[in-house]
Amino acid sequence: MESLSIALQPYKELVGTIAAVVTTGQMFSGCFVCWDIYRDGTTGATPFMAFLGGLIMGALNLKYGFMLRDDKMIQVNFLGIALSILYVMVFYRYTPNKTSVWAQLGGAGALIAALFMYSEYEDPAVVEGRFGSIITAFMFYLVSAPLLGLKTIIKNKSTEGLPFPLILSGTVVTFSWLVYGIILNNTIIVLQNVVVFLLCAFQLSLFVMYPSKPKAKGKAKAKKTD
Repeated sequence: MESLSIALQPYKELVGTIAAVVTTGQMFSGCFVCWDIYRDGTTGATPFMAFLGGLIMGALNLKYGFMLRDDKMIQVNFLGIALSILYVMVFYRYTPNKTSVWAQLGGAGALIAALFMYSEYEDPAVVEGRFGSIITAFMFYLVSAPLLGLKTIIKNKSTEGLPFPLILSGTVVTFSWLVYGIILNNTIIVLQNVVVFLLCAFQLSLFVMYPSKPKAKGKAKAKKTD
């Protein structure tokens, strides 16, 4: 990877800018999901973690960006946190289960606070690698979580509940950061994005096989003519 990193060094600023731009675009993709929620008047099958996960990842990646002193990561994640807060507010407005939302928000806040404290007290010589590993593990969980319902998706032959705009944009974004991670010669960033890219690509393939809405179980029979 080191030789490839050296070869791509002249393109570092360009690739970093592209990664930041497409990441910004991905963050706005949540607007499409929010619009569907507003139009339907309910959150329906949309999982809260689709938005809450973005908020948690934004906070953790912001901290990681400060550790790496990478301006691109810092700027992008400030915006990501702001948008995620707006998405969470929209979800809360239309969800019928507000108690669950508060409980998950409390858990997310405690998790972020605990990891921030850990990063301050951990040995500076190892904190960057360990904090990056924690982010990687959480990212894998977020992206693979929808696949826990794979059996239901296959059974119903429907991808209803999978946020297509977020998955599509996530595929593009992770590929961009994968290339940027190679340029930085950062194993953590490369590992994060190569695995997440493959998971997103697999989820996209489900939309090719199955519709986003379940098919009607049967058609009404035509009335017999006299």
